[in-house]
Amino acid sequence: RPDWVINHTFDLFDKLGATDEQLDFPIIYASGLNGFAMENLEDERKDMRPLFEAILKHVPAPEVDADGPLQMQICSLDYSTYMGQIGIGRIKRGRIKPNQELVVMYGEENRGKGKVSQILTFKGLERSPAEVAEAGDIVLVAGIQQVNIGVTLCDPDCLEGMTPIAVDEPTLTMNFMVNSSPLASREGKFVTSRQIRERLEKELLKNVALRVNFTNDSDTFEVSGRGELHLTILLENMRREGYEMAVGRPRVVFKEIDGVKCEPYEMLTVDVEEEHQGGVMEELGRRRGELQDMAPDGKGRVRLEYRIPARGLIGFQGEFLTMTRGTGLASHVFDDYSPMAGAMAERRNGVLISQNDGEAVAYALWNLQDRGRMFVSPGDALYEGMIIGIHTRDNDLVVNPIKGKQLTNVRASGTDEAVRLINPIQLTLESAIEFIADDEIVEITPKSIRLRKRFLKEHERKRAARDDA
Repeated sequence: RPDWVINHTFDLFDKLGATDEQLDFPIIYASGLNGFAMENLEDERKDMRPLFEAILKHVPAPEVDADGPLQMQICSLDYSTYMGQIGIGRIKRGRIKPNQELVVMYGEENRGKGKVSQILTFKGLERSPAEVAEAGDIVLVAGIQQVNIGVTLCDPDCLEGMTPIAVDEPTLTMNFMVNSSPLASREGKFVTSRQIRERLEKELLKNVALRVNFTNDSDTFEVSGRGELHLTILLENMRREGYEMAVGRPRVVFKEIDGVKCEPYEMLTVDVEEEHQGGVMEELGRRRGELQDMAPDGKGRVRLEYRIPARGLIGFQGEFLTMTRGTGLASHVFDDYSPMAGAMAERRNGVLISQNDGEAVAYALWNLQDRGRMFVSPGDALYEGMIIGIHTRDNDLVVNPIKGKQLTNVRASGTDEAVRLINPIQLTLESAIEFIADDEIVEITPKSIRLRKRFLKEHERKRAARDDA
């Protein structure tokens, strides 16, 4: 397998137009999990020293000038309650120190003057104040109001802005909403629209690829990012901080180019066992994927490359892991905006919907097991309109999961059948967001992840379906 990876890495470099010098790259065999690195597979597995020595030997030192006028480009942002906006970058030229005056440039555009309030340097994972930093150092600079990704901090007597860093535009958007379910505000610490708004505004100060549209509805925020992973990381962080909210299904960000409606496309690479190849290719075909390349490794696995609309990747990861029984690998990167593909395939299964408020009863769940797989366990709090499982068929089904067994004073002639429940599906944030349809919502709290219908009452759902038809 290592030789196969090396050959494919070489082929990738070659496709990207690498020079002969770049194609002659050094090879280190390493395991970050086990903490060892080797130059040859036969070497002793001791520590990471071979990797560090290879970095010192082969990676060229940065070209810096410690005696020239200051020039430093900001490549990352952070925010502190005490220091405000913080710019992070490496000093290319000159020195920087607290109380130093400088000019902020964005390419050739002058964005005004600033004064450094504090300089911090990295020491391991810690940050420590510094009196001075010079060319080659990676530092954190506080006190500059105009700081942003790609700007250059320059000496006032030498205004030379570096080429700005391009930040990719968002391709996916989701609605963040105040949780309005019957179980709202029971588990979260921050639950109001004001608290959610303040948290999103704070995130904008350091997450440059994020966009937030504050809608006319004070309880709903349109949050756009670079993909499902980008947005779910934000949601998970907020959840761990004690925030409670609800989110809708992800939607792609469309653009109109030369009068044509376009959508984002991704280059998807999947690595699967040959026995799962047919099912994966069929599923990607349903999702409007176009096969670009297929390469068997001769050892029972095959690598497939697809160009696919970003819409087609929504909900794909869960299906993919199920089809490949957890053995498949998938990765994707943004390609470009192209004319919109046709209608996308919808979820194949319907859902089981609770018709009552109360606690789930083991006997009721046992009777419902033939109808589908459950998301809930006995004793879980339920409410009308909450999704409790996946239906085996393609339609939604309203069920009663809180109905207990009727008891009588008549002795039964036989013995009762034991209630044996199949383990419920454990929802993660990623799987929940991938699973929901347009008329469904994920309820997120610090302790729970629940699914529900947008309209909790059955007659409201029927009316909405008629209006959409």
